[in-house]
Amino acid sequence: MKRALWLLMLAWPAQALDVRVQRADGQPLPLAMVTVTPQMPAPVDRRDNGYAQPGVRQAGDRWQTAFTDAQGVAHFADLPAPVQLRVRRPGFADQHLTGVAPSATPTLVLAAETDPQALAAAKPANVWAAAVPVGTAEQTAQFRMQCGFCHQQGAPFIRAPHTAAQWQATTRRMVGYGARLASAVQALLPDALIAGYAALAAHPERLAAPLPWQDALATAHIDEWPLGDAMSQMHDMLVHPNGLVYLGDNLQDRLYELDPRTGQFTVYKLPRERDDTLGGLFAARLATFPKHDSYLALHSLAVSAKDGHVFLTPSVQRRLVEFDPRTKAFTVHHLQDGLYPHTVRVDAQDRVWFTLALSNQVGMLDRATGAQHFIDLPTRSLGEAFTVRLVPLLFKLATLGLPLAALPIDAQASGTPLPYGIDFTPDGVVWVARLHANDLVRIDPVSLAPTCIAFPALGPRRLRSDAAGNVWITAFAASAILRYTPATGAFTRYDLPTLPAGSDTPYALNVDRRRGIVWVTGTASDTLNALDIATGSWSVFPLPQRMSFTRDIDITPSGAVFTANGAFPAWQIEGGQPTLIRVTPPWAEEPR
Repeated sequence: MKRALWLLMLAWPAQALDVRVQRADGQPLPLAMVTVTPQMPAPVDRRDNGYAQPGVRQAGDRWQTAFTDAQGVAHFADLPAPVQLRVRRPGFADQHLTGVAPSATPTLVLAAETDPQALAAAKPANVWAAAVPVGTAEQTAQFRMQCGFCHQQGAPFIRAPHTAAQWQATTRRMVGYGARLASAVQALLPDALIAGYAALAAHPERLAAPLPWQDALATAHIDEWPLGDAMSQMHDMLVHPNGLVYLGDNLQDRLYELDPRTGQFTVYKLPRERDDTLGGLFAARLATFPKHDSYLALHSLAVSAKDGHVFLTPSVQRRLVEFDPRTKAFTVHHLQDGLYPHTVRVDAQDRVWFTLALSNQVGMLDRATGAQHFIDLPTRSLGEAFTVRLVPLLFKLATLGLPLAALPIDAQASGTPLPYGIDFTPDGVVWVARLHANDLVRIDPVSLAPTCIAFPALGPRRLRSDAAGNVWITAFAASAILRYTPATGAFTRYDLPTLPAGSDTPYALNVDRRRGIVWVTGTASDTLNALDIATGSWSVFPLPQRMSFTRDIDITPSGAVFTANGAFPAWQIEGGQPTLIRVTPPWAEEPR
């Protein structure tokens, strides 16, 4: 019956919809965020443990968001009927309206919010986290880096009342998941967080104001496609030359293939082998997580320009996985060395390069010959070299019950240099960011010799090259991005425009080489940020759902960008539903 009703609704012709938003005094309210979602979601066959049946094309939903112009009007060009609306603007109470036909021209009145608690609750997580220091400035930065890479600090669940015992248990669990928070900072956490959030609950006026929304939003548009569920972790995505978008669910071992023109999607389950166990080589890591199907843990994606094949890193196995978008077939490449394949890229010679985060290596698969190469990166000390060698044994012992979370950790996260992002400059040189070693590594593409370059900010995470051969890197714990110019060896810093200053945690960036724009995730502030390289000016795009934890960015040929709401756990996202997100900025060349 539900499917029949949905098909009947689908048969209605798509129409335009204008939504008018006013203040209580009748004046138009510009820059109100209007989000439109279907009144009746598309029926999805979820008989695969609650997820879409693999290999079957499914009808998906598209959520649309536009901002009101100076006259207080938001325009939507093609909507099915009926729809429901949510209108939001900082400083005002949300408004909702259901059963709206596209032929209507609804008018919604937003009342100014006067409740201090409600005003505080609407502020993004970075505002809250910035108001709760943990020890010294250096220790607070360590906390931001190590406790903010799975989900936002300052989100509602975090700032709810907890006991010291609950914080201690949570900290142990997070360290078990992979956080390398210094033992000294772990000891500070319960008292600092309990006191800090209690003070803010009692005095919400102490919270800073976030960045005001910019006028240019009136001509921007945001689309979202809900995929996965509250137990998913939508990690990285890829805009494929075939026009489709591929998105990986790290916790459920599923690859989503979505056509943004129609909203239809297909799910493919990653191939398992006979001896694979739940959790892969790190079975103890997610032992207490309530629901996951992670035998491989799909992490990163890259496409070959030669044949369009997509390469995937399954981080908890010693493999690369190759996917043919034409035949839908998977090919598995077993790795001869390394541990925790992380970020993957394919160079102009069709060689597949990838970081190996826990073995402190970079790997390369030469597709022409089938040869594999593994480059050992420098360690910071003899002790670290020894620890890196012990990592596989330690995780085996953890599976048998060794409490890894109880082992001491120093402020430098010694033993885990953590090679992370990887990319190439146009001359073919390979560049790697090491998160804990706090450096860049230059790898000669012929000799494969590595050279380390000290990084002048905390937390180099993901990086990309621009058209001129400069390397752009996120400084995760410093709320900044840095440009490295190989010709001069100089770094140039660009602080994110987030308020309060220094409060964001940019996880990833990507460079629109054609337009000279660097796109950066506002991972703690529910934003995407665009830096115009020529002018140094920022454009900031607020995302529709609060607690939008973004990890990756890819760019369409026409200038729109894709990201995904990839919080772990996903139930912390507003509404508990992860989404694939497309932001179409005013300068994009494609219709909304």
